[in-house]
Amino acid sequence: MKKFSRILIFASLIFTACSSEDEGSGNNEVNTFDRGAMLENWADNIIVPSFDNFKSSTQQLEDLTIAFTSNPSEENLVALRSQFESSYLDFQTVAMFDIGRAEELSYRRFLNTYPLSTSEVESKIASGSHNLELPSSFTKQGFPALDYLLNGIGAVDAEIVAKYSSENYRNYLLDVSKRINSLTTEVNSSWQGDYRDTFVSSTSSSSTGSVDKFTNKFIMYYETFLRSGKIGYPAGAFTGTPSPINVEAYYSADLSKKLYLQALKTTQNFFNGKHYNASQTGKSYKQYLEFLDRGDLANDILSQFGTINSQANNLDTSFKSQVQTNNTLMLVAFDELQKGVVLLKLDMVQALSISINYVDSDGD
Repeated sequence: MKKFSRILIFASLIFTACSSEDEGSGNNEVNTFDRGAMLENWADNIIVPSFDNFKSSTQQLEDLTIAFTSNPSEENLVALRSQFESSYLDFQTVAMFDIGRAEELSYRRFLNTYPLSTSEVESKIASGSHNLELPSSFTKQGFPALDYLLNGIGAVDAEIVAKYSSENYRNYLLDVSKRINSLTTEVNSSWQGDYRDTFVSSTSSSSTGSVDKFTNKFIMYYETFLRSGKIGYPAGAFTGTPSPINVEAYYSADLSKKLYLQALKTTQNFFNGKHYNASQTGKSYKQYLEFLDRGDLANDILSQFGTINSQANNLDTSFKSQVQTNNTLMLVAFDELQKGVVLLKLDMVQALSISINYVDSDGD
């Protein structure tokens, strides 16, 4: 039965991918929806304030890293670790926006590629030489590196602090933190500058228009990074073998679930057009579907988000522990997220006459 349903999904994907842009542009209802107003809401009320907040967060992260490396102590370690967790959560509010300068810089890959290559990190530290700008360094930096350097190099805080008597450890930690902040500064500046107008003005109903381009980014984030990265790979959904090392924030005791819930909340809020850190909403995918008399589909999507959130309440605060003790619940979480993939990647894009132009290679 499962195999048959996947065949149907695959056939639907082919149908969606083969739909021409001309067919999409011929839908008058789609064209009369105010895409410009939706793009303005996305940019001005969600993306720009999210990056602005995250920029403040990464600056605090760098400042506290400087304080710790200047005076390694348990007190300064605790303060830095707290800010690391706060910034990692804030990152979940911007990770979806892989467009413009963020895409050009491979921003998300530099900040959150996991699992971390701890052996290579230790090798770089030992040598005292590293170049974090190289694409080959994706697995040696970002938040996963901070997670390891603040939690994974000792059994207790005193052991971790002792490591930072080494200048090489201090330099590596500081460089990782500074790079997170510098990349964020660059992406934030682009949104504060010309890119915001470029994004909002590209209202065409085509593969080059901002709505179509970002819809691909939105769904890819949900499918590849939320469903697969945070749940599927650790649970072994594609291999049949659980893999705890693939858990996000592997070295933190209880952060992985918080990161998942924040990413899930960000995704649902964006679907609803909810302003960042506010109760107001603006034009959104939800309103777009309602405009097309597909309020039923919008309700189905929101209902599935509700189911996913409810199921998440059953998960351990540590996904590492969850995978090791009761992986069945992780697989259930994956299945519920997969239902969301079908609603977004098949039903929603077909209703909006948008073509999917990325390929998911997970074999699902």
